[in-house]
Amino acid sequence: MKNLRTFLEKMRTHFDKGGRLHMLEPFFDAWQSVFYVPVRPTSKGPLVRDSLDVKRYMAFVIVSLIPITIFGIFNIGLQAANLAGVTLNWMEMFIEGLWIFVPMVLVVYAVGFFWENLFASIRGHQISEGLLVSGLLFPLTLPPTIPLWQVAVGFSFGIVIGKEIFGGVGHNFLNPALTGRAFIFFAYPTNLSGDSVWAAGHLAADAVSGATPLSAIALAEAGQQAEDVLATAGYTLTDLIVGTYPGAIGGTGTLFILMGAVFLIATGIASYRIIIGGVLGVVAAGLALNLLAGISENTWFALNPLYHLLMGGGLFGIVFMATDPVSAPGMERARWIYGILIGILTVLIRVFNPAYPEGIMLAILFMNVFAPLLDYFEIKLKIKKRIPNV
Repeated sequence: MKNLRTFLEKMRTHFDKGGRLHMLEPFFDAWQSVFYVPVRPTSKGPLVRDSLDVKRYMAFVIVSLIPITIFGIFNIGLQAANLAGVTLNWMEMFIEGLWIFVPMVLVVYAVGFFWENLFASIRGHQISEGLLVSGLLFPLTLPPTIPLWQVAVGFSFGIVIGKEIFGGVGHNFLNPALTGRAFIFFAYPTNLSGDSVWAAGHLAADAVSGATPLSAIALAEAGQQAEDVLATAGYTLTDLIVGTYPGAIGGTGTLFILMGAVFLIATGIASYRIIIGGVLGVVAAGLALNLLAGISENTWFALNPLYHLLMGGGLFGIVFMATDPVSAPGMERARWIYGILIGILTVLIRVFNPAYPEGIMLAILFMNVFAPLLDYFEIKLKIKKRIPNV
């Protein structure tokens, strides 16, 4: 490893100011950071001593995503095998999923590094480690059948329009991964909705999947019980908890999402206020609709709130997207309100917009816009409570 460090330090001379590859210095620095932290001591004060820097912060988020990523890859192969009517062992299913997921990740990081390096070179700053997290989150929000060119276009939109035009990491008010996902949904809706977009692979190239749990309820006839609709579609409560059903790659594995949530909260990376607030918001909205079930034949009204948490990508969004430290509020009470409103809006969008049964994406982006306002009002309230100087 010493030889590798020596090689990288020699190569740095070509990328430092005055070198022939100076414009690519942010790109080189990013890759050097993968192996070693560059030896660049701080030259000016103030000096902050903290065990949690940006690299370690992002590394913890990636670690929390590993379980759901592995399960998502496996589930791609499982759904492909089910649709093709073949029997595979768990390793064959995982390999089948890798054929779909790996190209998506490679495309995401390729376009991501291109845009990050371009803006970093123009502005004279380093590439942020946030790209590593956004680059893994983005494909986890997508169905496995999406064309790779749309993956590239969507992530480009998320990085450029959702982040870089506002100044880069720390200045964006929208979650870049969700911004890219929203662009794909509204620009190419047929590739993110419908019954045929949730399973892919060599085995199921010509197969057509059945409805997802969310779409099954959305398509239910008036007066039907939601639990009966799910049972008829073949989705038991166990299936919804484990996550072995068609859906976004990272949005179905409830148990693995909860593992990531526990890790993020225990390490202090994610705000437990946002996560618990989001869950409380979903439950509160679901219970309120249950009370109104008698005045409407809408199937959603009588749905147990637990199903709202288990189906689709609601819990995934609350744990990994809503807790983004840049686009979420920074004040404690504002985080409670932020999380609760995300949960409530998720349920309301599902119930009252049958064309869009999954509401977590729009709920988070909508609250991203209001996050600075929530911080502002809490700060104003705290200032008012101070004892005036005499």
